[in-house]
Amino acid sequence: MTDATVNDTGDELILDKGEPPMWGFTVPVVAVFGGFFGFLAGNTNDAGLMGFILGLIYGGALGFILNSFVPNRTAGRWVVIGLTAVLGFVLGKWGGAAAGAIVGAVMSWVAYWIGRGHYRDGVPIYATAGQTLWHNTYLFICGFIFFFLIAPILTIIPLSFNAENFFTFTPEMLSLSPEGYSLKHYQDFFTNSDWQSAMWNSLKIAPMATILAVGFGTLAAIGLSQPHVPFRRAIMAILISPMIVPLIISAAGMYFFYSRVNLQGTYLGVVLAHAALGIPFVIITVTATLVGFDRSLTRASANLGADPVTTFLRIQMPLILPGVISGGLFAFITSFDEVVVVLFVGSAQQKTLPWQMFIGLREQISPTILAVATILVVISIALLTTVELLRRRSERMRGLAPS
Repeated sequence: MTDATVNDTGDELILDKGEPPMWGFTVPVVAVFGGFFGFLAGNTNDAGLMGFILGLIYGGALGFILNSFVPNRTAGRWVVIGLTAVLGFVLGKWGGAAAGAIVGAVMSWVAYWIGRGHYRDGVPIYATAGQTLWHNTYLFICGFIFFFLIAPILTIIPLSFNAENFFTFTPEMLSLSPEGYSLKHYQDFFTNSDWQSAMWNSLKIAPMATILAVGFGTLAAIGLSQPHVPFRRAIMAILISPMIVPLIISAAGMYFFYSRVNLQGTYLGVVLAHAALGIPFVIITVTATLVGFDRSLTRASANLGADPVTTFLRIQMPLILPGVISGGLFAFITSFDEVVVVLFVGSAQQKTLPWQMFIGLREQISPTILAVATILVVISIALLTTVELLRRRSERMRGLAPS
């Protein structure tokens, strides 16, 4: 079969793969996908079997029609999206229309992906049918795991706009009716004294814990990167143990120790506890940055008369700064989201935002938790995006990635 050709101007044109048998492969496989989506849709109305049967018919017809009569994939996909959205609107108004558009987009892509033989794109041309099946199964398993991890977040965000005091989707929300959505839970978060007090406690604790974690973690990483330090591996294992030991054990140990030194229930005690949890993240990120560090730069600085502090501040620190900031961001997230240790070590005066969320679940069942969770998700995404940008900058500075 031919995968590519060259036109008169010398430009390479990518052609579709050789098409598999229509009735022996394309139609049955696409029908199975249609049956899966039909089963999910049918279960919303307690008619899973009927939905599965209708989905089989829908998928098989889609695979045959698109690959036999609609060679233009863009046009075919938009037609399917539009028709499925209209059908969804008839059955479930605007919520059904949105779901129908998503199903139509996925099913039309599957129909062309199977019918045009693109499921073989990621495998060598000599791959057997079993190898091709395993390759695509592996990709689907990875996609399913990713969806399983991200689905709770995708569920929480729309629920935070629920107009009712429920933790479930109301009929108005499912139909995308404006009456089903409200900002009252966000308003409660920004006006309720308990939530605001918890937020300010988190904002007072997390930055100080981050500063301590970055300072101690950076110094530890630099020291452990020196080849002459004895027992480096044992010391490293001890320093990153808070990341490995179950959190409830660390919290209980901190409680008994801090109660002996009069730090239990104090602001300083909570800050030190959160700093201890954040130090391993700083050590790991800074150590990873130091792997590609050119030691000849520090030796050249010393030969030119610079003292160790000047060498660190003017030579070493600018180069490892992306790793330091990345570790600091991870330490901040760890402190800002932590609830177990603060329950053991803190008091009512150090009630943090996660602690207040825990109380809201255990005692009040407050839907404001959903709004707070959405805000925390947005903050985490922003911080992780910053970490990724700093990682890329660090790689460019170390010559590991093109600028």
